[in-house]
Amino acid sequence: MSQGVIFVLVVASTFIWVTVSREAVKPTKEINWWKMTTLLSAGSLSALVITVSLFQRLSL
Repeated sequence: MSQGVIFVLVVASTFIWVTVSREAVKPTKEINWWKMTTLLSAGSLSALVITVSLFQRLSL
């Protein structure tokens, strides 16, 4: 992956995790669980992709 793509992915991942954090501090009755599940899945996937790409760069 190019550095530009990784940068965009890092920015998007950061935005996702900030949104997850804001959703998590709400009272339990106000949490949108579909939104929370979707954001957690997207955040985990983006973190995995970023980690794999960084490890691949280390081996070069």
